Amino acid sequence: MRLHTSFRTTLTAIALATAVLAAQAADAVHIDPQHLSQDVKVLSSDAFEGRGPNTPGETKTVNYIIEQFKAAGLQPGGDLVAGKRGWTQDVPLGRFEIQGPVQVTVDEGGKTKSYTQGNEIAVRAAMTGAKSVDFKNAPLVFVGYGVTAPERKWDDFKGQDLTGKLAVVLVNDPDFETGKGDFGGKAMTYYGRWTYKYEEMARRGALGTLIVHETAPASYGWATVKNSNTNVQYDIVRKRPLDVHAPVEAWIQRDVALDLFKHAGLDFDKLKKQAQTRAFKPVELKGVTMSAHYAVDAKVITSKNVLAVRPGSEHADQYVIYSAHWDHLGVGLPDAKGDKIYNGAVDNATGIAALLELGRAYAKAPAPKRSVVFLAVTAEEKGLLGSEYYASNPVYPLAKTAGVINMDALSPYGPARDFSISGSAKLDLLDRLIAKAKQNGVAFSKDSKPEAGHFFRSDHFSFAKKGVPAISFESGENWEQGGTEAGKAAAEKYVNVAYHQPADEWSAAWPFTGMARDLGILYSVGRDLADSSAWPNWSRDAEFRAARDATAAERK
Repeated sequence: MRLHTSFRTTLTAIALATAVLAAQAADAVHIDPQHLSQDVKVLSSDAFEGRGPNTPGETKTVNYIIEQFKAAGLQPGGDLVAGKRGWTQDVPLGRFEIQGPVQVTVDEGGKTKSYTQGNEIAVRAAMTGAKSVDFKNAPLVFVGYGVTAPERKWDDFKGQDLTGKLAVVLVNDPDFETGKGDFGGKAMTYYGRWTYKYEEMARRGALGTLIVHETAPASYGWATVKNSNTNVQYDIVRKRPLDVHAPVEAWIQRDVALDLFKHAGLDFDKLKKQAQTRAFKPVELKGVTMSAHYAVDAKVITSKNVLAVRPGSEHADQYVIYSAHWDHLGVGLPDAKGDKIYNGAVDNATGIAALLELGRAYAKAPAPKRSVVFLAVTAEEKGLLGSEYYASNPVYPLAKTAGVINMDALSPYGPARDFSISGSAKLDLLDRLIAKAKQNGVAFSKDSKPEAGHFFRSDHFSFAKKGVPAISFESGENWEQGGTEAGKAAAEKYVNVAYHQPADEWSAAWPFTGMARDLGILYSVGRDLADSSAWPNWSRDAEFRAARDATAAERK
């Protein structure tokens, strides 16, 4: 009897030791900075032509990602092909490109002035399916911030009929400049995002939208606007595109707006202040009209999301997702040096490098209890389209997806003492990340630029809208070497010099040590969630809580 008890005790000790070793193996992960550097170098090389969807650059990018997933030992996680999972998910997209010159003229009291595409104005290709845009002497109406928010008792339109008219609208929210008001102060709401402006004008039947560019409320300079809007545009395939896209979608320079208002006998700055109040009413720019003509090539193409999976050992039908977008702007207008390739090293070859290295780490470690999915999405730069398509056509049920950790434009420099996320979301998944980072001596810093609306600008937002707990990780700015001063300076330089510009190129000087450290933390957070039975949720006052709660029965 004593021998039997001793034997059982020994077996128990062995089982416990095995469990501890497995847990340690799962938690102890090596992220190689050299792997990160090499992946970024390859993906952002000129050979990949800026990774534009539906280009040879897409083919090379998708093939490279699949090759790396295969080499890591992960399994294909995409669409079913002949009963077996492939590596990709087909994403049908509308492709829209302006053909030939963009002719835009303004009549100011009998005097005609021409605008140059990319200089005074940045016109997007129409995403309505029309083969051309052609209008003459369209009236202009200033509609303030272009917001309809009944829950805030806010209406910038006051019954204004926009049929056949161009709406001139300000970017960001009415309380951006004062920092106080009904729209979160400096923190941008979705009403402040340019996508909302376009959608709202389309809903109101406008001929089009002219967003006035100002660097501070937009959070980026004119170069970013020009490069993002004058190239090929994409959208998910829609049955009724005019419901969300007016024929004209464009930005204009602030000085151009000042001139238009002046010739209409109006004071732009005075009207802008009025637009920051509920009492604002739309104002027509009398005596000023716009005409335009340009051809549009509209077609449907198929792009690819790439998916790999590490199947779960106990709950394979429950999922944790890591995501990043593989696309960038492709080949576009040349910069001052004549460079036309928008390499997208930081944005977002870093995110894909992170996704690949995390995949390698999970493949080497013992299998997690839940399945872990690695999702590389297309067309983020065209409006989060790859992630929107996945969220609307999920390969794995969203109700059974415990959380999404997105990675977009990570820092290639040394370690920081902090980290952040895009926006100011409140959810259990963030609490888990904060706690894990704290164990590693890394503090959480709130979004330093909530006015930039980063929450709505990365792929986690597509999942959040469907209720899935989702965050987008952001590298910290309080560097171990140089502190906040060095970190903020590097971030500002990137936005001014490289963001959405050909200068976003790989550098041999980048150590990637900070990114490697941060990915160790993201691994641990995802691993803990994958090995648990927890279902994180949004805070009770979050706008995405109701959508998550609606699927609660599917998780029982």
